[in-house]
Amino acid sequence: MDPVQLDVHDGVLVITLDRPKANAIDAATSKALYEGFDRLRRDGTLRAAVVTGAGERFFSAGWDLKAAAEGEAIDADHGPGGFAGLTELFDLDKPVIAAVNGLALGGGFELALAADLIVADAHAEFALPEVRVGMIADSGGVLRLPRRVPRAVATELLLTGRRLGAAEAARWGLVNQVAERPDTALEKALALAHTIREGAPLAVAAVKEVLRTTEQLGTEAAYARLRDADLPRYRAMLTSADAQEGPRAFAEKRTPRWTGA
Repeated sequence: MDPVQLDVHDGVLVITLDRPKANAIDAATSKALYEGFDRLRRDGTLRAAVVTGAGERFFSAGWDLKAAAEGEAIDADHGPGGFAGLTELFDLDKPVIAAVNGLALGGGFELALAADLIVADAHAEFALPEVRVGMIADSGGVLRLPRRVPRAVATELLLTGRRLGAAEAARWGLVNQVAERPDTALEKALALAHTIREGAPLAVAAVKEVLRTTEQLGTEAAYARLRDADLPRYRAMLTSADAQEGPRAFAEKRTPRWTGA
């Protein structure tokens, strides 16, 4: 069976990692995940994606250590998007939501961190246990986590490998929503994706572009980058038909008819 399942729900691509028993990710699975994220990028009918894991226990256990034990190199080619198809896919201008339905361990946590938003089931847990197997979380964990939670918290998680529950993750602002009803993270993530779909496509792309370009800058430098830099999504949004349609629809008290142009 294919390790990655793709389904479309009203303009939202659902990417399901399906590798029993733990949804672990080897190089071939990384490339299959990338094909899903690349489809999101190329398909003009798709506005957002939700990535989740099959089953109820694991979102993903991360790098497939059995594959590693059988000879897959630690620096194996995981494809154009890096590990899990997303961790180094830096130019994706459509939002990705991680629906974390269980344990997100190691590279599974790094996959979730590479998404724009995270929705988690109440029983979900996150951990970066790489130091316990002689490595570090270098597929984004050691880079992204300190930018998402206080540095002391990130350092503790990276050095100890302890598990972070969904409620604590939400307190630190790492998780956007916790699904209190059992096993409804995917449902809540789809609802969030469809809310995002209500915005203009170019405006959503511009938000991602500006965030990506300015998030490491101070406010004054970020304004300078915004005004002076070549930001194609932002520039296209400013002169788009949708930028005229939005105010017109508001004045006429109707739903906007976005064209993405």
